[in-house]
Amino acid sequence: MEKLNLAERDQAVIWHPYTQMKTASAPVPIVRGEGAYLIGENGEKYIDAVSSWWVNIHGHSHPYIAKKVSEQLNTLEHAIFAGFTHPAAIELAEGLLKILPRNQAKIFYSDNGSTAVEVALKMCFQYWSNKGEARTKVLAFKNSYHGDTFGAMAVSARSAFTAPFENLLFDVEYIDTPNAENIGSLKSHVAALSPQLSAFIYEPLIQGSGGMLMYEAAYLDELLSACKQNGIFTIADEVMTGFGRTGKLFASDYLKNQPDIVCLSKGLTGGTMALGVTSCTQHIFDAFLSDDRMKTLFHGHSFTANPVACAAALASLKLTLQPETMENIGRISTKHGQFALKIKGHPRLKEVRQTGTVIAFEWQTSGNTSYFSNLRDDLYHYFLSQGIILRPLGNIIYILPPYCISNEQLEYVYSKIEEALNITGKDQQSVLH
Repeated sequence: MEKLNLAERDQAVIWHPYTQMKTASAPVPIVRGEGAYLIGENGEKYIDAVSSWWVNIHGHSHPYIAKKVSEQLNTLEHAIFAGFTHPAAIELAEGLLKILPRNQAKIFYSDNGSTAVEVALKMCFQYWSNKGEARTKVLAFKNSYHGDTFGAMAVSARSAFTAPFENLLFDVEYIDTPNAENIGSLKSHVAALSPQLSAFIYEPLIQGSGGMLMYEAAYLDELLSACKQNGIFTIADEVMTGFGRTGKLFASDYLKNQPDIVCLSKGLTGGTMALGVTSCTQHIFDAFLSDDRMKTLFHGHSFTANPVACAAALASLKLTLQPETMENIGRISTKHGQFALKIKGHPRLKEVRQTGTVIAFEWQTSGNTSYFSNLRDDLYHYFLSQGIILRPLGNIIYILPPYCISNEQLEYVYSKIEEALNITGKDQQSVLH
């Protein structure tokens, strides 16, 4: 009997995320990671230009993180976190609070970005419930994405991802991202709705899954100020933007008005394993302190504050705070900016957007610009054939690399984007299809 390869074995037993399994191509088997590369079953190398869904910040198989994870595995792999604690969870919370906005006081652990958002929403809803007030409405941006669990879906923009569950999601007030023209009306709208609003949740500066849509810190600051003036809690979803992606440790570092709650995941462990964090102010925490047990925050996960995940996060945090990492963040940001200037105005590009280490290229297309566009699939497979992992958002290509990526690797990615842009006519159909 002929031995099956990894892709064939996978297709026999696995259901992949965001994948129409009937029409999807066979998955690419990855057997090893090294720095900015993922390495396939037959030794083929791919530049991971999207950091494996935005999680990997220091490169694959980083020896320091691996060492600390190994040490933790040989010490304590897990312990129940209700009524118990352990050093890694305490040290990580202490470390995070040193670098998070100064108003943050407490750390609540969960498993991923979606659950970090769920916890944040429950904190806000129950805060008002504990105070005896009925504030149940949430304010969010159009084109937002905050996760795939039900609460996180509810505060995300309605889309193909939420359509089957539409009647099961709670109602949300959606507004445009702020700019010079609309900030006045947005602030008035917030004030009018304030008696009903529990919280405002936002992706600071960059709306990731919405298409790497970017907006200015100054107008977000004004909107946050209006929320604070009207007693509305603010939730910064820094799941993607955290740990240097925007050029500073957190996108919130660009703002004068700091959030009441911060959600973290993705780069938190350097991409090593799943872990979520929801931080909050002392004011929010105090609303749950009571002799009445019904005012407890009833939320938890079997693997809350898993020691191995916390050890990975501690190791990643140490690497993040090293001068070399911040220098790499600045280097990548500069390289992106130079390439943006070089390619800006290309006839096949509608827009080039950049914030820090994130750069996005919106392609002109007469067809479907959604997640399901044919252009998306053509571009994805073209770059894969060139040894680059770029996962387009519809007609939008973006680079969001690990900080260890070299200038040479970046230049190679840039060159292949230029090549793809310059393929025209019949060549385009033969190469991109």
